[in-house]
Amino acid sequence: MIAGKRFGGETINQEDSEAWRLRNAIKDTTYLSGVFVVADAIPFLSWFDFQGHVGFMKRTFKEMDFILDMWMHEHFRKRDEGQNGKCEDDFMDVLISMFEEDDEICGHNREVVIKATAMILILTASGSTAITLAWALSLLINHPKVLRQAQQELDNNIGKHKWVQESDIKDLKYLQSIIKETLRLYPPAPLTGIREATDDCHVAGYHVSKGTRLLINLWKLQRDPQIWSNPNEFQPERFYNTFDQVDFQNQDFGYVPFSYGRRSCAGATFGLQVLHLTLARLIQGFDIYTKEGVIVDMNEGLGLALPKENPLEVMLQPRLPLELYESL
Repeated sequence: MIAGKRFGGETINQEDSEAWRLRNAIKDTTYLSGVFVVADAIPFLSWFDFQGHVGFMKRTFKEMDFILDMWMHEHFRKRDEGQNGKCEDDFMDVLISMFEEDDEICGHNREVVIKATAMILILTASGSTAITLAWALSLLINHPKVLRQAQQELDNNIGKHKWVQESDIKDLKYLQSIIKETLRLYPPAPLTGIREATDDCHVAGYHVSKGTRLLINLWKLQRDPQIWSNPNEFQPERFYNTFDQVDFQNQDFGYVPFSYGRRSCAGATFGLQVLHLTLARLIQGFDIYTKEGVIVDMNEGLGLALPKENPLEVMLQPRLPLELYESL
């Protein structure tokens, strides 16, 4: 969708492969976005990177920039060879077409703008979507009754002789509830970006002066017992019944997993489309469980995007006719 790339199979674990390099660049960027750098608090120490974070950031940026530059020039080459139009345009094709006549955009080099825009969409949509998918699968494995009910909904609406499609998602209300509940418990970014008060105001009984910078704790907000009963429990049914009208831009601000307003997550729409379809395909196509049936560890790791502390490892058993897997 972003750059016309799809990775899978054995190559994703080969250290010299593009897929392996991209996966690790995304993982490192997500981790670095949440680390504390001493020089940010004590600027005169910026000359000495004794934590090693700044050097790590520079290496990670160089790797990400190399991959994006390679993708962009592949797109330029295809356009020069007249290959455009032979397949559906991706996001990078659209950006190149928009800025085809411009060498600079708002004072920045055109190529820099294209790469930066693609990178932010990859990080905010692809990276956080993978993390949210891992949380959703972890919750479903630990709540097998919910998993079976989601599979039953898919069997009733789609059947077992064809794959669920994106156009079917609107009819899968329980699946939507599972994703909403996952995002309530584990928002993609538990802290919002920095906000600045445009006027004097009061927040939770505290006086906030104009110009004050604030960070909003979405993780805590979405577990508020004054709004949610059993706030730390995984209960998708709450979005199927009591909170069935709550959406991802809830103006009551009790549920805002992608933040709110003009500075909300840029990749929310793309990420939700991928998340719904990917989770639907996985639970439709496979029985999912852990080796020896152990409970999945739900400890949270470090990083701005709230990753799992320990990677999720699962066993997949096909539950559809074999010819459907061959057609993928």
